[in-house]
Amino acid sequence: MDFQGYLSEIRALYASGQTTEHSFRPALAKLFASIDPAITVINEPKHITDVGAPDFVFQRGDVAIGWCEAKDIGKDVRKFAANDYSKGQKERYRKGLPNLIYTNGLDFEFICDGEAVDFITIADLIPTMPARPDTFALLENRLRDFAHVTLLSITSSKRLAEMMAGKAAIIKDIMGRALVSDMKAKEAGKSATDLIGQYEAFKANLIHDITVDEFADIYAETIAYGLFAARLHDKTPATFTRGEALELLPKSNPFLRELFIYIAGPNLDERLRRVIDELCNVFCATNMEQVLRHFGKVTARQDPFLHFYEVFLAEYNPAKRKARGVWYTPEPVVNFIVRAVDDVLKSEFGLADGLADTSRISIDWDTGQTDKKGKPATVKKEVHRVQILDPATGTGTFLAEAIKLIAERIKGHAPGNWSNYVEENLIPRIHGFELLMASYAMCHMKLDMILTGLGYKPTAKPPRLGVYLTNSLEEGERVEQTLFGLSRAIAEEAKAARLRGQSLT
Repeated sequence: MDFQGYLSEIRALYASGQTTEHSFRPALAKLFASIDPAITVINEPKHITDVGAPDFVFQRGDVAIGWCEAKDIGKDVRKFAANDYSKGQKERYRKGLPNLIYTNGLDFEFICDGEAVDFITIADLIPTMPARPDTFALLENRLRDFAHVTLLSITSSKRLAEMMAGKAAIIKDIMGRALVSDMKAKEAGKSATDLIGQYEAFKANLIHDITVDEFADIYAETIAYGLFAARLHDKTPATFTRGEALELLPKSNPFLRELFIYIAGPNLDERLRRVIDELCNVFCATNMEQVLRHFGKVTARQDPFLHFYEVFLAEYNPAKRKARGVWYTPEPVVNFIVRAVDDVLKSEFGLADGLADTSRISIDWDTGQTDKKGKPATVKKEVHRVQILDPATGTGTFLAEAIKLIAERIKGHAPGNWSNYVEENLIPRIHGFELLMASYAMCHMKLDMILTGLGYKPTAKPPRLGVYLTNSLEEGERVEQTLFGLSRAIAEEAKAARLRGQSLT
């Protein structure tokens, strides 16, 4: 590597007095490109740098193996005391990018798995930038180690949670800044983007006072945990992509599939594509069996969805747990409550099968339409007498326990009739409403895995599981016909939840 030539180039630029931090990037890119011809160094990846992603990406084939954030000459790459955003940016990158360089052109800080492992200076920042040739070989060796990093092998829940949280923080930052940029462009007369449509649909149908930052936060967490849940379904550990995640989602949930059609498809905003693909690479490098070895199975105690979510949230945003009320009822307590309700149904209501009862009654069912007088139109409909509703279902802990109890009873009486029972007498009676997208996604994935683990084999067109993304404290609104794609799916989900709720009152 020609460090003397590199320093001569940036000295000449610096002496002009007309430079910015971008002025030195070509020289830095040339230096990085000389590390290894098998590595592709991308300076300012397309559509990403304006919303806060690192300045350089190092790729081996299609896989990103390293990143670099380049600051202006004279900046202290270790402190960044100038402003809060820079300090926050470095923290996000430190958590989310396992092989990272921070440099001002003269100082190079190497950060591996969140820890600073080396700091090398090749010239002093005084008017003539005198070189430190004794450090050239040290930097060359460190750069070669940086470029030849082996792919991750994640075997601990804490490390996976750290990586997921780091990527989620970057997704949040990119999405938040992208939304602000798009909204300014819309105010200037440009067309609304998909991101704006999704934000406005979410605001209209779920949380009316949600801010851009809060929406970006919820969205980032949902992507990270949705991919985690999909990976739990995965039977091909050697590969994992956005497209594969879509195929792993249960077909009984049209809204969640619509969300991942956007994430996996060609319409995904370019500003989000790269970091989501990097998150998929993290999952591909993860031994899920080892990560979850202490969390149990979904059909038994120690629910992996619930307990790993606590680990993830502790890394991503510890304050959010208290602010959102993200607390869970201990599983023994859930088990006691569900079995107590089952006993009451048998002893007080005379239903011998308790929660597994299949008797029906007739009710007035809201069709969602209006009659000629403008009043809600209803029809008579036969429904199950025993309905199971959790209006703030979270990750579905209570619904899951009810399913396990019912399966225990039905399979004991008629073991060959379980799949038929699920579609005709169980799914129609299970109802859950949840406001937080990540918890909603986890609930759907968990209940699907539990049903499958208990032997349920769905038909070609399985019924939709009755867990909805909605605000239980508000009445649903009419779906605007001008909405499209995921924006329309958000509104349709809220409307479907309203109809489901009315049928239970």
